[in-house]
Amino acid sequence: MEENTSVIAGRNPVLEAIKKEYLISRILVSSGEKEGSILRILSEAKKRNIPVKQVSSSKLDSIMSSHQGVVAYISPIEFIEVEDILDLAKEKNEPPFIVILDQIEDVHNLGAIARSAEAAGCHGIIIPLHRSAPVTATAVKASAGALLHIKVARVTNLNSTIELLKKEGLWICGTHQNADYEYNKADLKGPLAIVIGSEGEGMSHLVAQNCDFTVNIPLVGSITSLNASCAAAIVIFEALRQRRQGS
Repeated sequence: MEENTSVIAGRNPVLEAIKKEYLISRILVSSGEKEGSILRILSEAKKRNIPVKQVSSSKLDSIMSSHQGVVAYISPIEFIEVEDILDLAKEKNEPPFIVILDQIEDVHNLGAIARSAEAAGCHGIIIPLHRSAPVTATAVKASAGALLHIKVARVTNLNSTIELLKKEGLWICGTHQNADYEYNKADLKGPLAIVIGSEGEGMSHLVAQNCDFTVNIPLVGSITSLNASCAAAIVIFEALRQRRQGS
């Protein structure tokens, strides 16, 4: 459950929050609710590119006891544009170093990856509008505050964004079990975006196809996979090592 301080519940409060342009990271609507003020909420959310997810009423009950079929998560950060991340790299006279999250839906993983990315000096994180964990107070806590320092862009289409990054000269490195290289044998220097997929499904098919190359982490024990945030940290800091040492 998210902290109640990051949640607004009820039809009128949520609608007013949208109209007053609160930083809303996601809206949850009870499945089947598509009448009256709920329709207005859905319409206003669509205009502002606010992701909406239909969930069971019991799920909403676990968040707020009184919700009228809708709750909204208020984002503690302001999202920026992908171009702002690229501009930051230019200002620092550094090759862009970006992390893209594909289907990471757990707020703790989001926070932990953001913590690693910020500590490694990444210029920003890119998350999709849909099928992504919301940036909430819990995510900020899991990031040890890193989400308050690193730039985060939220985009409607990851594949279009990847194409934009390629045009800007970035190499797109995906993470996949059946990869082209082991993570420490790939060239991770220069302009780079590292794509981290979900633990269960990995990267989506189209995103994987759009990667220039993929890397994996060799595992020799009985467990055949790592937590997404753990895998992300290993690859991110290998890229940092190469960038610092020029190896």
